[in-house]
Amino acid sequence: MEEHPQARHIVETLAKAGFIAYYAGGWVRDLLINHPSDDIDIATNAPPETVQALFPHTVPVGIAFGIVIVIIEGHQYEVATFRQDLDYKDGRRPSRIEFTTAIEDAKRRDFTINGMFYDPLKDEVLDYVNGKADLEAKIIRAIGNPHERIKEDRLRMIRAIRLACRFNFHIEEATAQAIADHAKELFPAVAIERIWQEFTKGHNFGKLRPMLIHLHEFGLLESIFPSVQNTPLKEIEKRLAPIKDYPAKAPVIASLLPLFPDSSLEDQLELCKKLKLSNIDRQFVTFLFHAKELVHLNRPVEKVEWAYFYANSFSSLCLQIISSHFDARHRIAFLHEHEEQIDSLQKSIERIKNRDPIVKSDHLLEIGIQPGVAMGILLKEADRIAINEQLHEVAPIIERLKTLPIWPK
Repeated sequence: MEEHPQARHIVETLAKAGFIAYYAGGWVRDLLINHPSDDIDIATNAPPETVQALFPHTVPVGIAFGIVIVIIEGHQYEVATFRQDLDYKDGRRPSRIEFTTAIEDAKRRDFTINGMFYDPLKDEVLDYVNGKADLEAKIIRAIGNPHERIKEDRLRMIRAIRLACRFNFHIEEATAQAIADHAKELFPAVAIERIWQEFTKGHNFGKLRPMLIHLHEFGLLESIFPSVQNTPLKEIEKRLAPIKDYPAKAPVIASLLPLFPDSSLEDQLELCKKLKLSNIDRQFVTFLFHAKELVHLNRPVEKVEWAYFYANSFSSLCLQIISSHFDARHRIAFLHEHEEQIDSLQKSIERIKNRDPIVKSDHLLEIGIQPGVAMGILLKEADRIAINEQLHEVAPIIERLKTLPIWPK
């Protein structure tokens, strides 16, 4: 794995000042299993004030916990002083800490495979928690007492499942039992934003579907989404089956919506609110809901409706998502039909995107139509005629308008 010169520089600088410094956590795990990673955290026995003094560009993001961000050539590295976490009270953060040794620092971490250090100056892995053995055995095991580790930070229950799914590892028996025992304690200790981050990480590694299934097995999914309580595991698996074929660019929320097959748009937007999603995600959810309605309408859909649908930047993604719920033969035919329709409406789609209708207010002013409600109705109808009848000149569209009852007498 290619080493990061900026990270090495931090370790060298601390070493020259008389301190110990190692790469820590997930980067070491990924090094040992040949998974490329550029997310390097650094652990040291240097106090945070010393770290700030040694480097010109730092951000004190968690001085109380001994954490400083060091910025070198635009790269940011979290540098944390070896510590023990003491007196957890809220299921997330210690109420106090003590600076300590690398061995004690390793013992406070979540899982054995995340508890190792790497010395880049000696090219040596330091393993005080038997992480190497568990990596080789493909095991997720809490460090020390799994009940204590979970009580310290209940998000660790979800993280264990995410890591197991990402690497195709299994969760060691005592750790698995502790997760099941504490599943109902997820809230209020864990903020929904942190859960969403775990979903996002699962999605980014293409493992969100098995992650959601395992969360349900452990009773965690119903803690997050109470409406799936009492839903059989087989039904959850069935609902989530299509997401394996979703396009890679589909947003995370798209893979959660199949959990709630009968939900209204209002329900889905409430879900977005609960998860504290962005306006873009909410717009996507709204568009996908209406896209499904459009696709499944029991009436003929005018070309103008399709043109405006295709002109939306979410349309291609939504068609791929909808098609994933069809069998393979129907899926191919469905996508081919829409590709042909897009080709046939391309000029109209581009005009919609550019907000450049063929008939404009100036054209109606020239023939005596005054600004107002009537003009707005005529312009909208002109646009509909232009797209439905694929007319691309002003004159024939206006002639058609004149034949309609909405034309002023």
